Amino acid sequence: MAVRNKGKRWNKYVKDYVVFDLETTGIHPERDVIIEISAVRVCDGKAAAEYSSLVNPKRHIPAAATAVNGITDDMVADAPEIKEAMAGFMDFIGDSILVGHNIHTFDMNFAYDAAWQALGKELDNDYIDTLYMARYCLPGLGHYKLTDISEYFHINTEGAHRALNDCLMNQGCFEELGKLWKKRKEERAEGKAGETGLECPRCGGILCLRKGKFGAFYGCGNFPACRYTKNA
Repeated sequence: MAVRNKGKRWNKYVKDYVVFDLETTGIHPERDVIIEISAVRVCDGKAAAEYSSLVNPKRHIPAAATAVNGITDDMVADAPEIKEAMAGFMDFIGDSILVGHNIHTFDMNFAYDAAWQALGKELDNDYIDTLYMARYCLPGLGHYKLTDISEYFHINTEGAHRALNDCLMNQGCFEELGKLWKKRKEERAEGKAGETGLECPRCGGILCLRKGKFGAFYGCGNFPACRYTKNA
């Protein structure tokens, strides 16, 4: 497939954004499809509007997918097809910055392909992936599923793996991560964190100046999830 002209992935907190989530028939954009798409518009850190739609994939939903998200063939039988659902989503998000969990390698690819194939439009909104943000702000957490991060912040995980529930869950996580991000940013400004402000070209994390066996080097703050280094 041709290279997707996605927007830029940012690592920062913003107070106005749209958090979104998809449920699909599987994990492969080239052969699986969207069966639910939801989004929540957030203004000044507060949820302001919602968009949510099941999607009729015009095919059988595999049992493995249903086991994860609970969506069945009967549930989507009368749902709109992807062209209508995607048009509603695109109208809802406008040119907002998008926020989601693990969207860099998953949701953005599915959504981009759906927008292009169903509508002939590119989804080029800039976006923030809370997976990378959580790895940076919570380096000792160990596991970074959305439910893991939600439980860390004592956010209710009931209804996980349905798109709208995941949006609302992740909106709460992003606001909490934003507080930690601000603190780390202040520490960087005061020179307390040993960080340079340079962005890792591999994952978008912050490069830190470190000392090794062969002298100083820059290492990604998302280590060990990302092991990018460069000479100082």
